Amino acid sequence: MNCSDRVVGTLLCRKTDRAPFPWWLGFAPWGQTADRWRKEGGPDDVAMFFGFEPLFASAPLEYGAFPHFPSRELSRDSEFVVTTDYRGLTVRNRTDGMSMPEWIGHPVKSRSDWERYKAERLQPRLDERTAGLAAFVESLRGVGTAVQVGAFPWGMYGTMRDLLGTEESLLAFYDDPDMVHDMMDTLTSLWLGLYEKVAARIHIHNIHIWEDMSGKQGSLISPALMEEFMMPCYDRIAAFAAKYGVETISVDSDGRVDEVLAVCVRHGVNAFMPFEAQAGCDVEEFGRNYPKLGLMGGLDKRALAAGKPEMHHELDRAERLLARGGWIPGFDHLIPPDVPWANYRYFVEQLKKKIGV
Repeated sequence: MNCSDRVVGTLLCRKTDRAPFPWWLGFAPWGQTADRWRKEGGPDDVAMFFGFEPLFASAPLEYGAFPHFPSRELSRDSEFVVTTDYRGLTVRNRTDGMSMPEWIGHPVKSRSDWERYKAERLQPRLDERTAGLAAFVESLRGVGTAVQVGAFPWGMYGTMRDLLGTEESLLAFYDDPDMVHDMMDTLTSLWLGLYEKVAARIHIHNIHIWEDMSGKQGSLISPALMEEFMMPCYDRIAAFAAKYGVETISVDSDGRVDEVLAVCVRHGVNAFMPFEAQAGCDVEEFGRNYPKLGLMGGLDKRALAAGKPEMHHELDRAERLLARGGWIPGFDHLIPPDVPWANYRYFVEQLKKKIGV
């Protein structure tokens, strides 16, 4: 089997010659982690060192603000740097890189802001938004890599939250529900137009939706709000997938995802990631509850810093998941800087033996 057959077959919970061994966020390090590993004798290219395989080749599409907003540095001191990005968001980061971004400014603060953003930045302009598609298709000729459309940071709730801000987006469901519907509908129409352009040139294997809409307490919005606002858009995407024979629709959300997943699977989603262990997600339990769901990730990355007993606990979990099938191996997010290179190397080499790579 080639990589595409193996990835798609696994996510469809079909029997394959072995599990995939793909390079994705479930194995990739944070930048600071990669710096540490190089200092400890690790390689410049971790994926090549271990022989990781492709997961999906993502079509090069412009999913959001186009033309881009200018990216600028607004301020810097000894501790923080504040910048704007191509989506129109203002972001504060630590200058040492040792933090998650803090989103401190958003481009949509009112209905008039949204109408302006839509008119100026979200017009279809499909030929321009797919300018790199021909070269992408040519690069995959004869390669055997599965094709994906949709990527971080694009989703119904996820993108709306980025445009409005977390608190403002939650209030908008009640204060301006018509705007929320319009935002999600506009984005979905844009994305489906892009997917049509890709489907005319090459087979799409997966549609990916990024939401990140849960914390450790569960979903940020109720299942009822998901059904009312998000799921009509998911139904449109599922109809597109059925029309073009797209095998899988995957969703990415950190946090505790019981409520989110239960809604999504009713509307065509058949793959999910990354099952964050520290938020209380047990990937094996989700596999038991959803036997036809493709699972991605779910191993507890904290074990890599803890030591061999904890790592072997996760290796035992991996063995059970491999026996189940329908699982793309990986941890529950990018590997943090407290993980030594020796531990990571030991774990991956042991996992490769279990996979049979």
